[in-house]
Amino acid sequence: MKVLEMKKIMIWAWVLCLLLSATGVQADSVATYVARISSLIEPAKLATLGKRAANPRVEKYVAQLAEARLAGNNPTNVANEAVAKAGMTGTGAKLTSDAMLRNLTIADRLGCLDVEGLSEMRKGKAPTVRRGPYAGDQLSVDHIIPRAVVPELDNVIANLELMPLRMNESKNDKVGARQLALGKELHVARLLSKAGLTILESAGK
Repeated sequence: MKVLEMKKIMIWAWVLCLLLSATGVQADSVATYVARISSLIEPAKLATLGKRAANPRVEKYVAQLAEARLAGNNPTNVANEAVAKAGMTGTGAKLTSDAMLRNLTIADRLGCLDVEGLSEMRKGKAPTVRRGPYAGDQLSVDHIIPRAVVPELDNVIANLELMPLRMNESKNDKVGARQLALGKELHVARLLSKAGLTILESAGK
């Protein structure tokens, strides 16, 4: 390997160490991040939890994805591996992985992945929104398909999305095109029962 290439690698490693140190992140292996996240999103385990019990798990898995990215890993690969380790396949796996990566992007865009934000999210707590019109607000977890309409989706990861608290509180339980489309996908993925889909479709009329 050429001397110049070696220097570039050493500089990048030094920069990465500084970033990890500044955020309090310990660079773990991909397998470690995958194991942590999979334990948070396992469907069978989530099904045994109480009302809105998955909400803090969303904060936690986003923190793990963010830390994996800071450590130089591809969050898409980490999410996909975590979903597979949690026993999900096919459409259910894709919907879950997509939701996880979408929430990482949302938290990032709202400025919630700073040192303080990551510290809160690691503990399953709501960080403060730092950017945008809702700056100063708390980051909350919203049910895309309202829990009041289809309670069985309460703790389904693919139905949970990060959102500023005030925006979340201003929402109603309206069922629109997005909710209906997601409901059909969740039914195909066996994450929503036929009875649940029927209730959703009735609410959307």
